[in-house]
Amino acid sequence: MSVLRTTIVAVVLIYVLLWVLAFNGATSLVGPLVVPLVLGVIVALGVALQRYIGLTPRKQHFNKPEDDPKP
Repeated sequence: MSVLRTTIVAVVLIYVLLWVLAFNGATSLVGPLVVPLVLGVIVALGVALQRYIGLTPRKQHFNKPEDDPKP
């Protein structure tokens, strides 16, 4: 496994562990744990809406040093 994939798996496992703790009585964890879920849903709905109305994602544009006009 790559480092990125290992990190993602570890973060997801820690997140699930925190939800297990929240369901077993640590109710103060519920608020902070809901925030990433809500943000994910908002982003997913925004992307779905853009695709539904036919907007294509913008291409990333990076200026190369040779693209800058010379004085």
